[in-house]
Amino acid sequence: MKQTLLIELLTEELPPKALQKLSETFAHEIFAALQEQQLAGEDSECTPYATPRRLALTVTHVAAQQSDRTIERKGPSVAAGVDADGKPTKALEGFMRSAGATFEQLQKVQDGKAEYFMTRIEQPGKPLQAYLADMVTQALKKLPIPKLMRWGDFEHQFVRPVHHLVMLHGNDVVPGEVLGLQSGHTTRGHRFLHGNEFEIESADGYEEALLAHGKIVPSFEARRAKISEQLEAKARALNAGINPAAELLDEVTGLVEWPVVYVGEFEREFLEVPQECLILTMQQNQKYFPLLDANGKLLNKFLI
Repeated sequence: MKQTLLIELLTEELPPKALQKLSETFAHEIFAALQEQQLAGEDSECTPYATPRRLALTVTHVAAQQSDRTIERKGPSVAAGVDADGKPTKALEGFMRSAGATFEQLQKVQDGKAEYFMTRIEQPGKPLQAYLADMVTQALKKLPIPKLMRWGDFEHQFVRPVHHLVMLHGNDVVPGEVLGLQSGHTTRGHRFLHGNEFEIESADGYEEALLAHGKIVPSFEARRAKISEQLEAKARALNAGINPAAELLDEVTGLVEWPVVYVGEFEREFLEVPQECLILTMQQNQKYFPLLDANGKLLNKFLI
């Protein structure tokens, strides 16, 4: 039966500037692995999620088990595969060992002007559980992480410590172990607004569960749009404009899970400092959004 698959890793704070890239790569690698094993097909869709403390994804129409498959492998040519007495050469013996086939099971196929040995093996389909934990482990190894760390007494390594693992297929937990963690169906909400654990009942209801029970906006794109809308609304209310800073918007999106925009203010006398210096330090050091008047002059107010 095909159902939606959910994978979530609950971590400590991930690098905000790298968050979106980590999320996209993680989702791409998992989706490709599912397709390679014929557990996800052309009708499947992959949706990445990323917050400061989680990497997650959902994939629709994932099969609980592969269909039975015929595995074909092409080996050496007949001329190179047998000697003058018709016995297998070392090249053919190596091919048979790697393919798990006997000489009697080999078939001959014509390819162009040459004839080749080939194996055709009927392979029963394996369940999703047989692959998923390893898929997640291998995907994590392919993430663009310049430095890894260990935590506690574990030998496992990742960009930040990982504390929870969710793997749900429909309503059912897919058993497996990743980074020393057993999969389950519980996660955590916002650290201050809802720090308790709660259950995710179904993979399809992941985003709604985090919004309703966890005070979390799990989608990076949705969270970015929410921040942008609030910034524009606050600026309009103050008859001000926002200094454009797409990189800052992405970084702040990677720093918050439930965005709310506030207005800050500093004493006017600081405007005597060249505004380029003030804007630079507000954006780079404090992650503030500077406000400008109609003439492009810096105001003594900012958004945070």
